[in-house]
Amino acid sequence: MTMVEASLVVRGAAEVATMASAAERTIAKTGMRPGPARGKALGELGLISRGAIAVTGEHITWVGPEAELDSAVRLAPGGQVLDAAGGTVLPGFVDPHTHLLFAGDRAAEFGQRVRGRSYREIAAQGGGILASVRAFRAASNGEILDRALKLLDQMLQFGTTTVEVKTGYGLTTSEELRALELAAELDRRHAVDVIPTFMGAHAVPPEYQGEPHRYLDLLVHDMIPAVADQGIARFCDVFCEPGYFTPEEARMILGAASRLGLDLKLHADEFVDSGGAGLAAELRATSADHLMAISDEGIARLASSSATIPVLLPGTSFFLGMTRFAPGRRLADQGLPVAIATDLNPGSSMVASMPLITSLACLGLRLTPEESLVAATRNAACAAGQSDRGLLVPGVLADLQIVALPGAVHLPYHIGPSHVIGVVKRGRLVLESGLLTQPAGAQSPPRVGEGRPGFTLGPALPKAQGGSAPRQ
Repeated sequence: MTMVEASLVVRGAAEVATMASAAERTIAKTGMRPGPARGKALGELGLISRGAIAVTGEHITWVGPEAELDSAVRLAPGGQVLDAAGGTVLPGFVDPHTHLLFAGDRAAEFGQRVRGRSYREIAAQGGGILASVRAFRAASNGEILDRALKLLDQMLQFGTTTVEVKTGYGLTTSEELRALELAAELDRRHAVDVIPTFMGAHAVPPEYQGEPHRYLDLLVHDMIPAVADQGIARFCDVFCEPGYFTPEEARMILGAASRLGLDLKLHADEFVDSGGAGLAAELRATSADHLMAISDEGIARLASSSATIPVLLPGTSFFLGMTRFAPGRRLADQGLPVAIATDLNPGSSMVASMPLITSLACLGLRLTPEESLVAATRNAACAAGQSDRGLLVPGVLADLQIVALPGAVHLPYHIGPSHVIGVVKRGRLVLESGLLTQPAGAQSPPRVGEGRPGFTLGPALPKAQGGSAPRQ
């Protein structure tokens, strides 16, 4: 048998949660990647007791019991061995729905909601999304990037290695293109991968109030072509909700985006049943997100679609003080490949922790601990259009986290703190014992500690060198 030559070996784990069955791990060796998990598979963590992982370059090349490691893998010259110290290894979290690029804050709105005012009441009086639009337009690139990089640091410390990031606080062609440039700059400057989504259809901006048809025309005939020409955005998203964009308008916007090569997402049925879930299924959108108010018909239409993943955001219900959560249990029982995300944004979910979201998925969505973890990794990766991660199988990116817990299901059980003791991103250690090996913006990578026995800590470098400096 040909041995794998590894640049990095992870051993000493009590448990490796691959998020894939033994059969799927075998299939992955042929280059085929399992898609999102549904049905019974949604609750299967693919556990390997006392497992180990071999990495060559950026990709996983072997996974199995540690007892078989030495006969299957040899360490390349200069290779590294990482001792998991009896912890659990699982894929890095993928957060497939965030509004990470914003300026200012809306802390005052949080207090107003505690005093009894609703999200819609606050928005009607100049708060909400339009408050963030005013702040974004007034902020410099440096201010926006600094905040976003710090948030990415926090997310990495909670085990997140890939983040979808939406625009939607610029709402002019130039400001939306600026936001996408900033998203690309974030991706260059931080270890966490950033997947950009254009969301110019987040709200109708102040200058078009009373004339939404003119803004719709701008979106379809100016913004979307410019975004497509720029070539940064992977997805186009629309807030399909009364007071924002109707299903008919969403269809027009997403149709224009699809014709120009953008993949589709949809904010659907968040506060009322607008028919957004059915529209997402009809258009074969990659995901339909929120779904707190989804109807029986919407569930049925999603269940009939093989393309659209429901992305549920329990942090939003929690943050807004709502008693209603998306019907996660029903969606899972209908065989849908449920995913979860933080919805990190300044107004309705100031939450950066995916472990907290797994806890809320159990308590609010009624998913099992196992289902919540699959929803936050394997299925979340597919919802972000990134099927090359979210599992620990041969051939996928070596994006993984090590947590100081005896088993994966302890993550949603322990609510609040981070248990991460190490994060490997694309085959390189980028965080150890909760400390970034290179903080965002650092000029040279500092050494962090002495490493564990048998492990030599190497420098963590940005994903790409050079590139243009952000506009100020």
